[in-house]
Amino acid sequence: MRVPAFLKILLPGMGVKRWFFLSAAGVAILAFGAFCLLGESGARSVYAILSKFLPTLWRPAVGAALVAGGLVGVVFGTSMMVRGVLRAVSPKSGGSVAEALYQARILKAAPSVVAVGGGTGLSNLLRGIKAYTANITAVVTVMDTGGSSGRLRQELDVLPPGDVRNCLLALAEDEERMARFMQYRFTAGEGLAGHALGNLLLAGLEEALGGFDRAIEEASHFLSVRGQVLPSTLDSVQLVAELADGRVIEGEARIAADPTPIKRIWLSKPAKAYEKTLKAIEEADVILIGPGSLYTSILPNLLVEGVAEAINKARAEKYVIMNLMTEPGETTGYTASDHLKVLAQYLDLRRFAGVIVNTEPPPPEILARYQAEGSEPVKDDLRGAKTFGLKVIRAPLLAVVEMEGKPTVKHDPVKLAKLISRESRALRHSWTRWFSP
Repeated sequence: MRVPAFLKILLPGMGVKRWFFLSAAGVAILAFGAFCLLGESGARSVYAILSKFLPTLWRPAVGAALVAGGLVGVVFGTSMMVRGVLRAVSPKSGGSVAEALYQARILKAAPSVVAVGGGTGLSNLLRGIKAYTANITAVVTVMDTGGSSGRLRQELDVLPPGDVRNCLLALAEDEERMARFMQYRFTAGEGLAGHALGNLLLAGLEEALGGFDRAIEEASHFLSVRGQVLPSTLDSVQLVAELADGRVIEGEARIAADPTPIKRIWLSKPAKAYEKTLKAIEEADVILIGPGSLYTSILPNLLVEGVAEAINKARAEKYVIMNLMTEPGETTGYTASDHLKVLAQYLDLRRFAGVIVNTEPPPPEILARYQAEGSEPVKDDLRGAKTFGLKVIRAPLLAVVEMEGKPTVKHDPVKLAKLISRESRALRHSWTRWFSP
């Protein structure tokens, strides 16, 4: 269902209908006042003059057309008036008045969604969900030790900003424009080469403001983020894994790079959950777990004290979004039920509404490259007891995007968000699903 842009101002919750009807009433009162001033004889004279130019049979049609035209004029005029005001007070609101009002009122009144994860999987999900609600909370892991984030963590003793940066951009009002700058990586300079500009910005803000949470809030403000990005913890901790061969290694990057299967995983020391994160989970209408690397993106959040318990206690509708591909070493050979078995060690899956599984295979040429790297599509073996009592929601959700110079398979953010909005009771009953992509 689609509504003409200028009619979106009449949607419930916009808060402008009262003014629209007031203007329409003003026009009617003005017309009635003119009639009173003219008096009966004056009105008859005006009607007699107009009647000379209109045949009797045409008068009802012309009258109806004038009424309809007047109504359209009032709606369009009100729309253009509000647009002018919005442009005057906010230069960035160059879009339609409908979009500005829709985002300001409808999206802010929409259900609250919490997405838990990390990496590119989480940011990809956020791109689609933000079309349905402005009440989004991305709960992001802060255990990264690789690349630019790992270097900044080691050299400046700050929390790793990489995953947070990606989520902020995914929720930004103008993601495409801001990504050109925030994702830019320096190619030269001692100590600068390889760093993403967005990472340096967040690290600088953390030092300047005295906290990673404050840095995220400030960055969210000037990026015009729809929703919020919260770390699962503000404690600096490391991820530790015991591998199948008995070795114990520390550091997210080392764990992800080792081809040996993981036996179990824990944190180097207890980490206290960020209070705002726990509150967001408690108040959520919908909670989404994944997509993202099972051991190095999703579980690190659940290992933080209080997070898994908060999710289990939350009254929200909860869904697991199954990964598209296995990851070498980390989840080599894992089927969909294997992923759920691991999650069931931390979460009460009986309290979840469903698991979302992709049914679309990757293109053959891309699949061949993944297989050469030791990765396969996650096999859908969810039948009977392997479902953990969850509703299995199957749909074609695959998209191919260019990442780091090569085609990469990801969940299609629009298809995934539309599927979630259709399955979730909270989002299904929200006005936003009728006016989103």
